[in-house]
Amino acid sequence: MKITDLRCAIIGKHPIVRITTDEGIHGLGEVEYTKGYIKPWVMHFREALIGEDPTDVERVMLKIRQRGSFKPYGAAVSAIEHALWDIAGKAANVPAYKLLGGKVRDKVRCYNGNMRKKRTGDRPEDYAADVQWMAELPEKFFLVKQGISFHSNMKDTVEDFHFGVRQTRSGYHGAMDQGVISEYGFNHMLDCVIAMKEVLGDKVSLALDCGPGWMLPDAIKFARAVEKYNIAWLEDMLTGDYVPWVNPQAYRELTLSTSTPIHTGEQIYLRHNFKELIETQAVRIIGPDPADVGGIAELKWVAEHAYMHSILMAPHGTANGLLGLGALINVCATLPANYIAFEYPTASDPWWHEIILGLPSGRIVNDSMIDLLPGPGLGLDIDAKAASRYLNDEDAGFFD
Repeated sequence: MKITDLRCAIIGKHPIVRITTDEGIHGLGEVEYTKGYIKPWVMHFREALIGEDPTDVERVMLKIRQRGSFKPYGAAVSAIEHALWDIAGKAANVPAYKLLGGKVRDKVRCYNGNMRKKRTGDRPEDYAADVQWMAELPEKFFLVKQGISFHSNMKDTVEDFHFGVRQTRSGYHGAMDQGVISEYGFNHMLDCVIAMKEVLGDKVSLALDCGPGWMLPDAIKFARAVEKYNIAWLEDMLTGDYVPWVNPQAYRELTLSTSTPIHTGEQIYLRHNFKELIETQAVRIIGPDPADVGGIAELKWVAEHAYMHSILMAPHGTANGLLGLGALINVCATLPANYIAFEYPTASDPWWHEIILGLPSGRIVNDSMIDLLPGPGLGLDIDAKAASRYLNDEDAGFFD
């Protein structure tokens, strides 16, 4: 089998990668819907792929892996890798998880970091109402995650929240506020945590997406202050999101200063950049994103290495879309016992559920669990006829 073409189209807001072969099998991958600008970078790899055997996934990846980087530029390589595994599974007529070593679980656990209504504000009562709504969803998620501090609007709406660099209302996704948090801002965050825990109790766990942008002393002080509330984890306090470095030494000092689990990793590209974070036990939980780390095989390698160092795994996936859901389900079915749950991804528009083939009938998530997909490859496909109405003119031949 040989690759005949690599294509990328923006469907709605999502860049979708499609690899075609001389045997009529195609594979699909998806980039987060915040990254439409990645399309030209995907197409940069076209000539490197044509003529290669897509079922030799690692051989193909060796040609292109060095051209990726930290979020967002690892997304192009990752989406191509997903499409290769999709083809390999379809060629063997088995789900991709069978090719990754086989499943160790029949259902995969996920958590809710993205299914929410728009908050009415950034007061404690607003946060409490939001997590109550999230906890009452019929999916019955075991854990909900809320953004606070620099990963929320409170950096703009809470007066004198911090004394550092501001990117106020920049309109640029990934722009980073950072600096020392004021005493008032610190206490405001604590009040929000208390309000959320009063609503959730111990029936639904709470994780906090915090940054990046914190200074280490503030991070230590806050992690200690919330110890009594049994927070599931504090995410990306020092680095994360679009920050193209890791700073394991600072994370290690933070982790050793508190019993609150510290989590990071969504922006990190490749196993090599997790090495020091894991081997120095700088965090308690890592959260690589299969759509940024370099693909599902890369994520599995990171998870296995973390397992050997007693570090837990909770993969990121907020905006990976429904094809990204297929990738998460397949790889998480194979992960070792350090796996907690992945972040349930949502699509940018509700009509995505009408154009994706292979999804479970009815509700996808039940009691925070998702059944493994029975279809070959990543288990999902796009209805070309239904999706064609959402293509831009320049992408009209995407499904040909």
